[in-house]
Amino acid sequence: MHKKIIALLFAGALAAAALAGCAAQSPEQNPQSAEEETTSVAVNAAALKGPTAMGLVKFMDEVDAGTASDNDYAFQIAASPDELTPQIAQGTIDIACVPANLASVLYNNTDGAVRVLAINTLGVLYLCDSNGSIQSVADLAGKTIYASGKGSTPEYALNYILEGNGLTPGIDVTIEWKSEHAECVAAMTQDPQAIALLPQPFVTTAQMKDDSIRAALDLTEEWNALQTDADASSLITGVVIARADFVDEHPESVEAFMKHYRESVAFVNDDIEAAAELIGAYDIVPAAVAQKAIPACNIVCIEGDEMKNALSGYLEVLFEQNSKSVGGALPSDDFYYAA
Repeated sequence: MHKKIIALLFAGALAAAALAGCAAQSPEQNPQSAEEETTSVAVNAAALKGPTAMGLVKFMDEVDAGTASDNDYAFQIAASPDELTPQIAQGTIDIACVPANLASVLYNNTDGAVRVLAINTLGVLYLCDSNGSIQSVADLAGKTIYASGKGSTPEYALNYILEGNGLTPGIDVTIEWKSEHAECVAAMTQDPQAIALLPQPFVTTAQMKDDSIRAALDLTEEWNALQTDADASSLITGVVIARADFVDEHPESVEAFMKHYRESVAFVNDDIEAAAELIGAYDIVPAAVAQKAIPACNIVCIEGDEMKNALSGYLEVLFEQNSKSVGGALPSDDFYYAA
């Protein structure tokens, strides 16, 4: 009898333990902690001062305000691509806004370890004068152009446009290369006949110091005028790239990032005054400069097939002029991200 009582008590204890276990697993009584439920991923993003970062400001502001909290976003604004390149290669930056040709160079130098998510800035280069003498590319014949950016997009874009209009750089048009854009502006102030190749928002900065300076030719428009194919290329300044490993491991976080990014670009283009204040607050360029420059900065968010067609065509133009400008070879199809 004593043994039967002990057995019954033991059985009861097991049943109670089983019920307690069930109760512990009940979501109503013991919900998972927020840490266990969340799918938030750390996303380290970066951009460069200037147009490639300007389209991000609403997104960054929402992160700082806590309203964009689906992932753990962190942003870095750098002054030079040289600051970001090693971090991308080492994997400490997941998503970055960089010059378009640098994306191709990184792809080639890392055995295809980066993907392009979108084009974020079209052409921002302008030929400027201060006397109204330049009305067309043909007017550049016999002139001297002061420019900065030899060996990069400014040189390749300018050469492409000059040659497309029947002018040979170095023969029909003299190009004097300077180390900084400020030197080009200085040349214009010293010589009223001088012509300078300048990017936005530097054009606006120069105009605010000297109101005689004007954007005579938009190189984006001149580039487009040379395009005749259905799959025409575009003059492209910046793109959004991501580490291939990050894209493969966190596709939902990549899509979430791009959703915020699209909305931010739309905001910057639709509400220029408010966007300029944010751009100034994030020390990208002064708010007064941003307000005047945004309409000429060609800030976009172009994805998918349209992105691939435009960017691949642009890289082909650079490759034909100098293969080193894109890292020695044109990227394969896996370079272009498709959701």
